Amino acid sequence: MRFAPLFLLLLPLVEIAGFVIVGKAIGVAATLGLVILSTVAGILLLRVNGMGLLMRFRDASRGNGDPGRELVRGATTVFASLLLIVPGFLTDLIGLLLLMPFARKFLWALIAPRIVTFRSETRSYSRADAPPSRPTKDGPVIDLETEEFHRDGKKNSPWSDKLPK
Repeated sequence: MRFAPLFLLLLPLVEIAGFVIVGKAIGVAATLGLVILSTVAGILLLRVNGMGLLMRFRDASRGNGDPGRELVRGATTVFASLLLIVPGFLTDLIGLLLLMPFARKFLWALIAPRIVTFRSETRSYSRADAPPSRPTKDGPVIDLETEEFHRDGKKNSPWSDKLPK
């Protein structure tokens, strides 16, 4: 992290040098064409993959995969797209490198040990291993099966005269 400011200061100089070298090799018009082409490719990549990444992340979060891996994959795709949009050949090279599967696997290997995922577990209980009922403010909750509940039909309830007829 100490080298980040130095990198940000040297990046424009390296990009300008890249423009000069490529411009001498293939010409000014072709160089500008490559820069515009990479910008358009970055915009299209960002637009096309945006919703797909969100849907893959949603599916992974629902239990069909690893949401951390999809998050890293999406972040690298977005970052690579942004690097393609920025004019320059070094940023384009780094952006294209981030789109390669081996680079994503390498990044995942670096980042995966630092990611903590929380999975919600649902569990169904049978009658034998059901958790104990917790008392509420009105008293304990008594859970009855349908065959355990019955009405005895006594009419001498204090509430029987309050029922509608």
